[in-house]
Amino acid sequence: MKFKAAVLRKSGSPRPYAASRPLSIETVEVPPPAAGEVVVAIKAASLCHSDLSVINGDRAWPMPIVPGHEAAGVVEEVGPGVHSVKPGDKVALIFLTQCGACEHCIEGRPSLCARGTQANREGRLLTGGPRLRLDGQAVHHHMGLSAFAEYALVSEKSLVKIPDDMPFLEASLFGCAVMCGAGTALYTAGIRPGQAVAVIGLGGVGLSAVLGAVTAGAARIIAVDPSQDKLDLARAVGATDCVRADSGNVAEAVRELTQGGVDHAIDASSSLDGFNSAFEATRRGGGTVTTSLTHPSQTFSFPLARLVAEARTIKGSYIGSCVPGRDIPAFIQLYRQGRMPVDKLVTRTLKLEQINEAFDDLSNAKGVRQVILF
Repeated sequence: MKFKAAVLRKSGSPRPYAASRPLSIETVEVPPPAAGEVVVAIKAASLCHSDLSVINGDRAWPMPIVPGHEAAGVVEEVGPGVHSVKPGDKVALIFLTQCGACEHCIEGRPSLCARGTQANREGRLLTGGPRLRLDGQAVHHHMGLSAFAEYALVSEKSLVKIPDDMPFLEASLFGCAVMCGAGTALYTAGIRPGQAVAVIGLGGVGLSAVLGAVTAGAARIIAVDPSQDKLDLARAVGATDCVRADSGNVAEAVRELTQGGVDHAIDASSSLDGFNSAFEATRRGGGTVTTSLTHPSQTFSFPLARLVAEARTIKGSYIGSCVPGRDIPAFIQLYRQGRMPVDKLVTRTLKLEQINEAFDDLSNAKGVRQVILF
């Protein structure tokens, strides 16, 4: 099968990307799906900061590669032994395939799947590969998906069926932004009714964390970002207070609002400053959770005695500690009930040919979620 895809041959191209054109629209090819594999016709693919980290080189990936890891589509063809989906099924794509056999999968923590993580790092599928080809040369898969393309050849275990009447535009957000954000609030942080929460950074993940905090019953939800437009959007989806990240000491402002700090602070800023603000904004006994995949060279430090004496916790959250097959249907149900309005996170739709310009907007923190429609 041949189709159009956005191919990245090298990372680190200079901005603006509209001029340097790091992504080129090429005709790639995949073989028929092997055992356990599925071809999906991509209908909507969203741009995420993790995709930007591939473009700018913050995260090392094998090249060439077709980025894209947040998408929804329709099953086109299935390989031998595939029983969970069939042609015509609507699906959300998951960026970490769960093997179901490693210790983490067996323990019910598929977000830590060792085999899926290794396959992603090597730019291949759980079932092997890479399968993509361009002029006879291997092209690597991004997060087992490579969704910036008309079609994707993926593992069966990278898919979750969604309702037939679920719009592709909104469905594309559930495999990454919604799980990573809402899941972090509900599962990793474990927010309880009546608690106070701060969310630092209001991209798709941060705003989804606000939605998760609302769902959890938080009494106080403090949204933090330098963009007034994003703060206004956070308030529209349930934040009770807003703090401009560029107007002074963020942690001090949060502590003043809460008479001592929040129970939970969620860092979704993709910056070390954001993480530090989150940590300092928590009260004694509070917890800090970060979803930020910053540059690997970035580290944090603080007095260890303070961590102990104040009984604080720090956690990392990957995929929001979610079980995709359980949580994507649950989150979609909340959306359909009007309780998780993820449609408000979509600030622009575009064509695949506009992808370089869209990454300029993402680099400049313009908008929340831009979605490519096919």
